[in-house]
Amino acid sequence: MKRLRIAWLILAGAVVPVTAYAQLPSFELILRDGHFTPALLEVPAGQRFKIVLKNLGQGPAEFESTPLRVEKVLSPGVTTFVVIHPLRPGHYPFFDEFNPQLPEGGILAK
Repeated sequence: MKRLRIAWLILAGAVVPVTAYAQLPSFELILRDGHFTPALLEVPAGQRFKIVLKNLGQGPAEFESTPLRVEKVLSPGVTTFVVIHPLRPGHYPFFDEFNPQLPEGGILAK
């Protein structure tokens, strides 16, 4: 009985984080050869949220934001996500380090 209880606690601990992320507000960002679609994400200030990143380009892409302290590299065809902590109202730029010559994207928290 004790082993069953321990196994259940381990399983519950593995499921809780996935469920918590699934309930966050979610925004999709497509990366394609250095371009972001949409170029500006409008998000609620003061609330955690998830950005689903999809690399639809021919080469690797990177979602990087210095003010947010987040960096994620994606191979072609990869979909992943990042969770962003609650933001104060304002603009937070992001870029693709593989294509620094192209325009930045941004997050507008309001």
